[in-house]
Amino acid sequence: MKPLSLLGLGALFLSVSFVPPEKGLKDYYKDYFPIGAAVAPRNLTGPEADLIRQQFNSITAENAMKMGPIHPEEGRYNWTDADAIVQFATQNGIRMRGHTLCWHNQTPRWFFTDAAGNPVTKEVLLARLKSHIETVVGRYKGKVYAWDVVNEAIPDGGTDFYRKSKFYEIIGEEYIERAFEYAHAADPNAQLFYNDYNTESPGKRERIYGLVKRLKEKGVPIHGVGLQGHWSLQEPTAAGLEESITRFASLGLKVQITELDVSVYPKEHERRARRETDKSEFTPEMNEKQAAHYKMLFSVLRKHKKDITGVTFWNVSDKSSWLDNFPVQNRKDYPLLFDVNLAPKKAFHEVVNF
Repeated sequence: MKPLSLLGLGALFLSVSFVPPEKGLKDYYKDYFPIGAAVAPRNLTGPEADLIRQQFNSITAENAMKMGPIHPEEGRYNWTDADAIVQFATQNGIRMRGHTLCWHNQTPRWFFTDAAGNPVTKEVLLARLKSHIETVVGRYKGKVYAWDVVNEAIPDGGTDFYRKSKFYEIIGEEYIERAFEYAHAADPNAQLFYNDYNTESPGKRERIYGLVKRLKEKGVPIHGVGLQGHWSLQEPTAAGLEESITRFASLGLKVQITELDVSVYPKEHERRARRETDKSEFTPEMNEKQAAHYKMLFSVLRKHKKDITGVTFWNVSDKSSWLDNFPVQNRKDYPLLFDVNLAPKKAFHEVVNF
């Protein structure tokens, strides 16, 4: 056997030791549905930007397109952050989701009051809503493929069908269909979603089903339902998730998981005092349980790939999550597939190994 030269040995070493980049979530799920993440301008440079490009083929503006940040004062829009996110998506060939056009939270106070601080009339509020939606959707026409048009219009419990928001108190239920009509007129090609959380709770799910069914029957331009997916180690069950997917899909609507995270603590919407058992650390037990839960969730989503048209994680990694300090102050959460150092967790491997 002819001995290898030093150059030949170097080439052999390089060929053996070279490891190609790990595939991204978007690659593993290319035959299923787009995989996205909610982002802020801080995520668009450095290692996090690299992670987004590698792993995701869809992004959503976490806060930059909500009413308060983008339209803080009457007659003044703040486009800086939203423009930066849309530009990042466009430059990198990433799909862009818009979030959100009408929501009772993060809406500036001026939207509902006149110069004297009194509540505006129904006509004035509808005109403001129309102008806002036309302006925002119009600016990103052709660049944002889908919008969360109305967000969280249904309460969690009680006897009320609709959430008693300022929009509802001043306009009535009509504001919901008008918002969809305004968005459709501004961009007829955009996919329009109703978006909400706790969609696996039977009572709330049925109210949401009733709402979107009526919208469809009235000919309102609604194309899908967003199941937010702010879940925990304890919920949802596979059966509960399947029921939500099939229930809304039965109306001919697209279904997307729009704000996915799996908190290592009890449900985030249950406000409570900090407990001694709440430790700001990611324990081995949490790691195992979270990985198993993510495995179950994605097995259900893959099963229903004909109805699921997108899955978006709410934030990029555990480095920064909206669940940090919410609902409990001074408590860090670890709800995503990548850890604080942007490395894939066990949950990531459970999601892609199928």
